[in-house]
Amino acid sequence: MPRILDVIFACIALAILLPLFIPVILILILTGENKVFYLQNRVGFKNKNFKIIKFVTMLSNSENIGTGSLTLKNDPRVLPFGSFLRKTKINELPQIINIIKGDLSIVGPRPQMRVDFEKYSKNIQKKIYNVKPGLTGIGSIIFRDEESLISLASKNENPHDFYKRVINPYKGEVEIWYQKHKSMYFDFQLIFITAWVVLFPKSKIYESWFKDLPKRNF
Repeated sequence: MPRILDVIFACIALAILLPLFIPVILILILTGENKVFYLQNRVGFKNKNFKIIKFVTMLSNSENIGTGSLTLKNDPRVLPFGSFLRKTKINELPQIINIIKGDLSIVGPRPQMRVDFEKYSKNIQKKIYNVKPGLTGIGSIIFRDEESLISLASKNENPHDFYKRVINPYKGEVEIWYQKHKSMYFDFQLIFITAWVVLFPKSKIYESWFKDLPKRNF
């Protein structure tokens, strides 16, 4: 999506969402660890690091506790209000600021932590962020409930091994598929589908919408 549209839509969204941000901020101050925003290094455009902005949902230093960069269903590191924020994806909304700054586009591949980025094959690492990462995208839609998926599928396997063996290769495949189809019209389709799956979390409308989407084997 052109940069000018990213900025215009992000500014409009920020103005609309400010009344929602205020109670979220107050609740986080009262129920969390007196922290509201969480800044984390992610891999962005041309594989350069940037700081992604989210509402706090987990305990401090959670990256060095338990399963590290992977979050599982009912993860004990997730704060009580944080669980609600993650389920509704409200925790992701401060990334609108990243869009205004130019770190993100509205639509694109989701930016990974460096440790997870390095689980991609070298070929995927060279290609995946040749476009600017996005607040939403085909990977975000398919893996909207990644926590439950990893928890369920990796019961008999280390979650990091399962992620590297199964999840990451497919993520890379669909993000490269996105680049082959990328257009303004295609991005607007993904924005619509994102809104749809927020309202209907169990929907897999994208499978019928995109017939040539790489097939899942899990």
